[in-house]
Amino acid sequence: MSARPLPQDPIIRSLIAQARRAQLNRRALLAGAGAGASALALAACSSGGGQAKPTPAADKSDSDKTLNWANWAAYIDEDDDGNYPTLEAFTERTGIEVNYEVAVDDNNTYYGKVKDQLALGQDIGADTVCLTDWMVGRWIRFGYTQELDHANIPNLANLTPALRDPDFDPGRAYSVPWQGGFAGICWNKEAIPGGLESVEDLWNPDLKGRVGVLSEMRDTMGLLMLQNGVDIAGDWGDDEYSAAIDVLRKQVEDGQVRNIKGNSYLEDLKSEDTLAAICWSGDITVINAEAGDKWEFAIPSAGGTLWNDNFLVPIGSSRKTNAEKLIDYYYEPEVAAEVAAWVNYITPVVGAKEAAMAIDPALAENPLIFPDEAFLEQAHIFRTLSGAEEQKYQAEFQSILLGS
Repeated sequence: MSARPLPQDPIIRSLIAQARRAQLNRRALLAGAGAGASALALAACSSGGGQAKPTPAADKSDSDKTLNWANWAAYIDEDDDGNYPTLEAFTERTGIEVNYEVAVDDNNTYYGKVKDQLALGQDIGADTVCLTDWMVGRWIRFGYTQELDHANIPNLANLTPALRDPDFDPGRAYSVPWQGGFAGICWNKEAIPGGLESVEDLWNPDLKGRVGVLSEMRDTMGLLMLQNGVDIAGDWGDDEYSAAIDVLRKQVEDGQVRNIKGNSYLEDLKSEDTLAAICWSGDITVINAEAGDKWEFAIPSAGGTLWNDNFLVPIGSSRKTNAEKLIDYYYEPEVAAEVAAWVNYITPVVGAKEAAMAIDPALAENPLIFPDEAFLEQAHIFRTLSGAEEQKYQAEFQSILLGS
């Protein structure tokens, strides 16, 4: 990415400075720490090379007004009846019926399930999928995504400038951001009234067997490395990673860490099987709304991680134009603000903060959704890994999952 003067806006300046050093990464979830899921993740790291790139499917959007959207749990607005209000409004406006599926439990495991179909250019049952930057970069390299027609996405003009030209997708030819957020720590306020300040506090003997950590390597290891004083966006290598792995392995083997999980970590918090965890920012707001204001989220004193997720259109989808219309719709500031009010993640849409003021002024002041420069300084982007590093570091992390 060529260097150019930074805009004057402090938030944009902070984001661009970080984005120039590394990709924006997002949460990844394993359904559990079972051997099957781990094997899928390891296999996913090394597949796709040396193959001819598949041919995009013919677009039948003119005659087929349907769309399959695969996404993560707790990642769209939802009413008390389990309906998705913004999606219903989209269908009413466009006539496109959307089948929304909570189908992504982890970047690696989802990829492991669909990679063979992708390699053959086949329909994977999803016309758009939201995945994390580093995984999106892999799909783009292997030719598993379709090039977007920006003429069908005029509201892309509302994309936050810092996210317009990432190194894994210059000019956003193949992907468009959906949401971003932070990984940090959380705790049960009734059980831990004094709260937590650092990752080190998770190792308090009083919490033995009641701590959870995420199965996303970049978030769990990122927080552990930050606790060790490592600049995870900067120049680090095997020694720094191994030191953090040693910490995690000890806490797992000693029984301090009860679970290494993905989305199901929320159920462990609700049941109080775990009282404290490494977690994702928006999730805690959601479970507080669902099950009572019992949990607190914080960026650890040594810092948290910052990630981003993106829409992409799989190579075998025959409804690309329908997907582009969906993306364009969610880039309307009023729609983006409505989603942000529910999911409590960072919206990439310029103008959404102003729209949020009309929904709830307190919402617009929430730093987890609309972070200012000072808040962003607490978050760090896990630097881009080479292919060899990704395989090595993921394998070391997965070895702990297998033994947990």
